[in-house]
Amino acid sequence: MELKKELYKIEDELKKEIEGVSDYIFKNPELGNEEYKAVEFLIKELEKNNFRVEKNYCGMETAFRAEIGEGSPKIAFLAEYDALPGYGVEKKPGHACGHNWIAASTYGTALVLSKMLDKFNGTIVFIGTPAEETVGGKVPMVGSGTFNDVDIVFQMHLESQNNIACKTLAIDCIKFQFKGRASHAAAHPEDGINALDAINLMYAGIGCLRQHITSDARIHGIITHGGDAPNTVPDFTEARFHIRANNREYLNNLTEKVINIAKGASMMTGTEMSWEKFENSFDNLVNLKSLQELMKKNLLEVGIKNIQDEGKGATGSSDIGNVSQVCPTMYTEVALEIEEVCHVHDEAYLKYVNSKEAYDKLHRGVKAMGGSALEILTNKELLEKIKKEWRELKNIK
Repeated sequence: MELKKELYKIEDELKKEIEGVSDYIFKNPELGNEEYKAVEFLIKELEKNNFRVEKNYCGMETAFRAEIGEGSPKIAFLAEYDALPGYGVEKKPGHACGHNWIAASTYGTALVLSKMLDKFNGTIVFIGTPAEETVGGKVPMVGSGTFNDVDIVFQMHLESQNNIACKTLAIDCIKFQFKGRASHAAAHPEDGINALDAINLMYAGIGCLRQHITSDARIHGIITHGGDAPNTVPDFTEARFHIRANNREYLNNLTEKVINIAKGASMMTGTEMSWEKFENSFDNLVNLKSLQELMKKNLLEVGIKNIQDEGKGATGSSDIGNVSQVCPTMYTEVALEIEEVCHVHDEAYLKYVNSKEAYDKLHRGVKAMGGSALEILTNKELLEKIKKEWRELKNIK
């Protein structure tokens, strides 16, 4: 506990610097893969604190990897900093999902631990991951082996509850296009091949499919192009769908069924159909009891109570799920306790993600993540217990 007391003391001394990260990113919102100001600011702070920084990481201009320390174990903290589009009167980007807070919490934890390198063996890794809200910058990182040498990953998110048993849905994002033949809808309808009919039939088919899917699965979409004029048989239409499920194996099967429905709609209408993924696929989150118990203990030690430790049904998707498939990962939600009823992505949430209440939870979150990491860094048996549980869940010998 003495080491944790030292960690808490260091965090207290660095409060203003940690809050400064949240404040700067909040006041300079940028969309995914355009987070140039956020990345420049974070890299400047990291280099000032003697981190070794690799810029343009994995070929992404707004990604980076920073390290301090030497050898194993390697504990990684993942930052997000992309904003959401369309908030306020002018419908500008805004941090209604609190990614300013995420960046500050993981940066703060990495920074505090970097001041304690004489207390443990190992490397502190801080990775900037762009575009979580859209294409998911962690996906190409996973594909390139970013986490192959990492032992444990931590990330924390503001939410409406304290939750150590978060669930995320695996997701595929599919764009469907249908090509037909245009003709005058009144004068020569017999000459047309209606691409909009194909999408309508596809929607009907998906509606029927929904009767026979598991309760955790979701299929939802929009028509992005339905034709150009009502007096012309549409010769081109396009729709985009999100297909989600609790696990990747089931989702692969469900996505195949949706594609087959599109093929059937194409055959019924005589149109040509093509499809492609318009965003990276996300996998479901792998939860580990050993990491959850560790995080719960450390949350309680910093005064965060009423912790949900039994996972409820997942509703959203995130690229942190892909990371958890290749490396033991602790993803935690911390409650922003406010009187107004609002949630992440609500416009009202913008009032709170950089507030005094958010800062209070920011510092408690840094101490809880830091305390959890410190226990792993100083206890080889605990590290091996976590890794063993992950290997067993993944059926890796």
